[in-house]
Formats: sequence, C-alpha cells, structure tokens
Amino acid sequence: MPELPEVEHASRVLRDAAVGKAVRDVKVLHPSHRRRLRPRHVARLRSATVTRIERRGKHQIVHLSTGDALLVHFRMTGDWLVDDASAPIPKFARVVIELSDGVRVSLVDPRALSTVVLHGAGASPLPELGPEATDPSVTVETFGRALARRRVSIKHALLDQRVLAGVGNIYAAEALWMAQIDPRAAASSLSRARQARLLEAVRAVLARAQESTGRYRDGGPDGGPGRFEVYDREGVSCSRCGSRIRRIVQGGRSTYYCPKCQRR
Repeated sequence: MPELPEVEHASRVLRDAAVGKAVRDVKVLHPSHRRRLRPRHVARLRSATVTRIERRGKHQIVHLSTGDALLVHFRMTGDWLVDDASAPIPKFARVVIELSDGVRVSLVDPRALSTVVLHGAGASPLPELGPEATDPSVTVETFGRALARRRVSIKHALLDQRVLAGVGNIYAAEALWMAQIDPRAAASSLSRARQARLLEAVRAVLARAQESTGRYRDGGPDGGPGRFEVYDREGVSCSRCGSRIRRIVQGGRSTYYCPKCQRR
C-alpha cells in the first residue's frame, strides 16, 4: 500500500499537473468508483478550477474553486498517471480527469480498490487522524500517551492512523527494525526510552523513503543491498547482526523482523 512517502510524491505530481487549471471533463470508468462518483458529482466537477492539493496521512485532498473537495485514497495499488488527453486511455484507468490545457490525469489502479469521493463545501472529508508521522513538533510524551491507550502489539499500533498518520505496513516494519523493537511487543509496554527510539526511527525511515520517487521494489532476487532492511526479505541475512530475517503474520498482514536484533 502506498504510504506517506509515496503519497507525498504522488501529490506533487498531481499538484504540478493540475493546480490552477479548470476541469474540462471527468470519466468514471470502473463500477466501484461509479458508486461514489455519481453523474451529479461529475457535473459539479466540470468547469471547477483546482486551487490546491493537500496531503494528509495517506489521503490526498483536491480543493476546488467551488469549495468542494475530492478525497483520494490509493489503497493498495493506486497511482496517478499524467499524459495528453488525446492519447489512448491508460490500462487500469479508473477515474480520468481532463484539464483545460489538454493534460489528462488518470487514477490507475490494477486492483480497483482506490477511492475518490466528492465532499461539499464546508464538509470535513477526512477520517479521524493522528498527527503527521513526519511532524517534528510531535513529542515523545504525545506519542507515548497514544501508545499507552492501546492494548495491541506495537506493530498494530503503528498501523492505527490515529497514532501517527501516514505509516503503513512497510515502514512500520522498517522503523521497528531500526529501533530494535519486537513487533509483537505490547504497545502499552514500551518504556519512554524505547518510545523515543521508535519515534526517531519512524521519522528516519520516512525521510529516507522520500529521497526515492519509486515504489517498493528492493534489491535483486539474490537479496543484495536495496531500499529495505527487513520488509519482504524473509531468509536474507540481517545487515546488522547476520541472523536470518523472519516473516510472521499479524492481523492478516506480513511482518518482517530480525529475531536477534528485535528480541522482546
């Protein structure tokens, strides 16, 4: 699933392509999107000007001159593709936005799990979210209070967007490895020192990820050096201690960790 770094990059792509331009037409191409973007919504979008693109956690908010806002969530495999409106419609395009200058922005999504919802002026489009994971003003005390209320594993707590907005399965695993914390440890059991180490690790792995514009592909099949330390590296040697990376399942999601570096 695209997480904060990937969604931030996508927001910049959309911002460069669309801000200041009027919407000429919108095509809703997949049934799952037609259930949310009805013809009356499409009619409201036509001729509106894109005034601002905002990212909040994993969400993108497209602000319009009418006061309406589009809330976009990529889910598992969504992304923006920018091209010319005269070109063939891209494969897996689910929602297509044609702009006044002939540029076309397509939400491409092979699994069709992404969502695009139009919210009226004055409505709050976002679900309940915690502070941005990259916000430097978030203190260890604030982070610790959020963890203390959760009787779940620390991995599950990091996936809760009410704790830190923008962290998902991949960077949660990476941050826990960097902080040397077992992903199965109870969130409420972490000492202040471990909370501080984990908060610093979350920021570090997200900052590193934002240096790359690509998606999640790591090193080659030989397990050589790549973008990740543990994610999707089951059986590969830990770069810190040499032990084999293990994979477990938590809440239906794969978790990768080093059993030696991340002892309980």
